Amino acid sequence: MNTDRIDRLKKEWMAEEEIAHIHGWDFSHIHGRYEEEDDLPWDYRQVIDESRVDSMKLLDFDTGGGEFLLSLGHPYANTAATEGYSPNVELCKKELLPLGIDFKECDDASFIPFDNSSFDMIINRHGDFDPVENFRLLRPNGIFITEQVGSENDRDLVKMVLPDVPAPFPELKLSIQKRRFEESGFEIVRADESFRPIRFYDVGAFVWFAHIIDWEFPGFSVDKCFDKLLEMQEEIDKRGFVEGTIHRYLIVAKKDSLCI
Repeated sequence: MNTDRIDRLKKEWMAEEEIAHIHGWDFSHIHGRYEEEDDLPWDYRQVIDESRVDSMKLLDFDTGGGEFLLSLGHPYANTAATEGYSPNVELCKKELLPLGIDFKECDDASFIPFDNSSFDMIINRHGDFDPVENFRLLRPNGIFITEQVGSENDRDLVKMVLPDVPAPFPELKLSIQKRRFEESGFEIVRADESFRPIRFYDVGAFVWFAHIIDWEFPGFSVDKCFDKLLEMQEEIDKRGFVEGTIHRYLIVAKKDSLCI
């Protein structure tokens, strides 16, 4: 790779590093430049809709900017949401409260500010959760549905640029979390786990992604990882993409009708 191209690539990657930010949970900046979650063995929305009816009281914990929640079309009067990340909290106040959605700021999955037995369904996608607290909040026959990022998520990509960084959440495996729900009194209705490809078609998209997902890529920077990024670029030059692996798991858990 010649010097002029190396210099140009570094400028491009540092520009991506400079603008890396997120609004809600919006990855549109790199749409078309990477792919993931296109071939999971379940459809999170479909799993929810299999159990959801409009009369249910529904809570979306860690709603992000509320984008997915609003896409469900659940009646606003029967909808509640929480979020703890400050920029998203302000977004939710602006977007959700005027609709009549019961939005509350919350960054602690073990202390959610709603009364016992408030909800028929709690959903949670890639957020924090506490099975004991979810059990408290659900009514008898209530359903908790979560799709989660597992402990091995993006680990091969992390090792490409930060080979000595340990997995941040080693307990996030289906077997461990399924047991937590069972020990909290839930019946497991469905439990699935999947490892699927994630592909980046340009290194700049990866740089933006690594800065957004900073808990997986702690200490990442273009300067620190530049030689590794050049190796990634060589892989893209040869194959058209660089590939890693995502780790996802799904749990649908039910509170027994005899529980009060």
